[in-house]
Amino acid sequence: MLGVFDENMEILARELGLVYRVSGTVIVLEGEEGNCALGAEVLGSLLAILEAGESIDKSNLLYCIELAREGRAGDIGGVMKGVVAVTSRGKPVKCKTVGQKRYVEAVKKHTVTFGVGPAGTGKTYLAVCLAAAAFKGKQVEKIILTRPAVEAGEKLGFLPGDLQTKVDPYLRPLYDALQEMFGLETYAKLMEKGVIEVAPLAYMRGRTLSGAFVILDEAQNATREQMKMFLTRLGEGSKMVITGDLTQTDLPDGKTSGLKQAVTLLKDVEDIAVCTLSEKDVVRHPLVMRIVRAYDKDAQKKSKGERK
Repeated sequence: MLGVFDENMEILARELGLVYRVSGTVIVLEGEEGNCALGAEVLGSLLAILEAGESIDKSNLLYCIELAREGRAGDIGGVMKGVVAVTSRGKPVKCKTVGQKRYVEAVKKHTVTFGVGPAGTGKTYLAVCLAAAAFKGKQVEKIILTRPAVEAGEKLGFLPGDLQTKVDPYLRPLYDALQEMFGLETYAKLMEKGVIEVAPLAYMRGRTLSGAFVILDEAQNATREQMKMFLTRLGEGSKMVITGDLTQTDLPDGKTSGLKQAVTLLKDVEDIAVCTLSEKDVVRHPLVMRIVRAYDKDAQKKSKGERK
């Protein structure tokens, strides 16, 4: 709990303006009464993380502090309960934030789920984990992963090779997650058999996707027409997860994101869930959360300026 050379306690004390002392198994916090109470709640959250068999790092420590400030310190215990999936090496995958827990539960409960949020919130990774778990549990017969082949603000030019070679750069994050879940050898066999299919969004046209767990990644780069085409591919016994970040749209100027329109149109439709993740759900390096927050503030300022 204390961290290497009391690193965790140093962060806690700095964030809440406290002074701490450790005497044996007793931690004493000194400072303003309200901040001491918050510190005690954070320590309780850290204990819940340890009891769940997870380690404490700077990222989840800062998240526990955020939850305590919002009066939701007790929520972390519920987040750590339950395993989303197990990797090929036997490592359990668990949710790390309240938003992730809500997202996973929405995917399990609904036929179509939209996961919208910034980079680093685990939208794609958790969706792939759930797809692997559904396949291993024989709930689906196939896993289909797709994303629009749109370049992220740079021109890659003409790429050599066949179709698979050309689309690989766009689909690499999906490959990495699948290989972690199935292991390289099993993954290769499933790909060869066509049980796992990874393809650009354009190749979904004209198909009916039945008995499959279908994931559309980077959906903010799908046009309105593409999004409608994709959603209407849904077949019997299938489940769809659409993930994206509306702040990172790479579509040409004048093109409206199909994800943005779909979330607005379908949010009240039965058996469709829209789950929004925020910068608080970022589980990469703690600095990523601050970067996302800074960009969000800048976007809000520009939005207010345009309204004036």
